[in-house]
Amino acid sequence: MEIQRTRDEVFARLWKGRMKRRVVITLIGCGFLSALWPQRARSADKVHRIAFVVPTGQFVDAKEGDAWKGLVIAFLQGMQELGYVDGRNMKFEFYSAEGKFGQLDEIAARVLGTSPDVILAGGGGANEVAHAFQRATRAVPVVMANSSDPAAQGLVASLARPGGNITGFSGNTGPDFEAKRLQMLTEVAPNTTRVAYLGLKLDWESPAAIGVRSAAERLGITLLHAEHTPTSYDEAFGLIVREQVHGLFVARNPWNFSNRRAITGFATDRRMPAVYPTREFAEVAGLICYGPSLSDLYRRAAGHVDKILKGAKPAELPVEQPTKFDLVINSKTAKGLGLNVPPTLLALADDVIE
Repeated sequence: MEIQRTRDEVFARLWKGRMKRRVVITLIGCGFLSALWPQRARSADKVHRIAFVVPTGQFVDAKEGDAWKGLVIAFLQGMQELGYVDGRNMKFEFYSAEGKFGQLDEIAARVLGTSPDVILAGGGGANEVAHAFQRATRAVPVVMANSSDPAAQGLVASLARPGGNITGFSGNTGPDFEAKRLQMLTEVAPNTTRVAYLGLKLDWESPAAIGVRSAAERLGITLLHAEHTPTSYDEAFGLIVREQVHGLFVARNPWNFSNRRAITGFATDRRMPAVYPTREFAEVAGLICYGPSLSDLYRRAAGHVDKILKGAKPAELPVEQPTKFDLVINSKTAKGLGLNVPPTLLALADDVIE
């Protein structure tokens, strides 16, 4: 009996141990399968936080209209094409310094406090936004939707290999491109001999403006700098009236973009032909616009954001250049100014607003 009891106890221990091993193996197996589960399935409930930060203007500006609506829509459409829907698997938030560049560092700190997955730096002042985040973090990815010469600004090591947490798109057009804009103005309004350059002091001193000044000299045009500030256009508009200029050349900067209704309205009231940097000006009665397609840049920015969310490193994502340019002519504005747009220019236009 003692021998039988001992043998039964041994079998019991062995069976108990076997059952324990089965439980352990089962648990290990479950963990192993979980580790092998597709990344998409594991992150299906992940809500990615995207913070869109601009230096000036508002998303919905009661005074100037929806300053950023078109570009926000372009970006969100790009994200939707890649499977992201705001409010479902993505949370999109808009921040603006409203022209107060001194507050960008404070905004950067506030945005980082929300633990964003990616920062989208927008506007012609994307460089300043990117600099603020560069001072605040070297970890959170920053995608510039429309930068200007980011390598020279120290934001990236090179366009091909940015080398840090910042990448994106450059809207650089260069002196020759800007000179072409001035030439188009003279083609539409051949009697224009005195032109005001509406821009910041920084714009006037840029290589692009130097190209415009060279073109003005070649075309026999007197070019005057109508300098505005981030908060006021009064002196610039006053100079244009006093100097009795014949035409207006609008520089590409975030303040001109945000205040485009006021600028095109001023030109219309003065019956002054003007050339603008992007198609958004033509949509609010601007005469002729030639420049990179901002909508295309913002839609393409969604691709960079998507790659980063899927594990790509900003340091290895090249800064890309514009590939789509818009020549838009507002025929209605031309008629109101008594101008006949040359058929050759109309034939080149991507869009003619009737």
